[in-house]
Amino acid sequence: MTDKIYNTLFICTGNSARSIMAEVILNHLGRDRFRAYSAGSHPRGEVHPLTLQVLGDKGYAIGGLRSKSWEEFARPDSPQMDFIFTVCDRAAGEVCPAWPGQPITAHWGFADPVAVGGDPAQMLKTFVNTQFQIANRIRLLLSLPLANIDRLSLQNQLRQFGRERSE
Repeated sequence: MTDKIYNTLFICTGNSARSIMAEVILNHLGRDRFRAYSAGSHPRGEVHPLTLQVLGDKGYAIGGLRSKSWEEFARPDSPQMDFIFTVCDRAAGEVCPAWPGQPITAHWGFADPVAVGGDPAQMLKTFVNTQFQIANRIRLLLSLPLANIDRLSLQNQLRQFGRERSE
């Protein structure tokens, strides 16, 4: 058993919903093995209120969350990342900063709940569904024997998770 804590960064364009959800869920479910962060390539400057509502309703800690730029994590004094996941299509195609330490990367795309219009009930349902999909993907990550799997196999497995649809 390893005592290593894996630093993980979730990136999205706006850093107001999907990447925030992933940060909170991984910090909760993987608290003894992971330290999760989130950031955006073009942060909106605030966490979407439905993100906070859905996470809070599920019992996750939501204090201190903020929308921030990925530049905060590309500085020399930032934590070195072990994993970086893009969680939206736009960020997957953007030129990312050079991350020190060659972290394992994968794209785990989720539909943007912020982009869904409609009545408040439909919007809430979309945010709940997105949270559910992200939590499922994170549970898959947590099920992997990280200390006993080679880097290439791990990268391939994480990328495969991103190609599979969450049910």
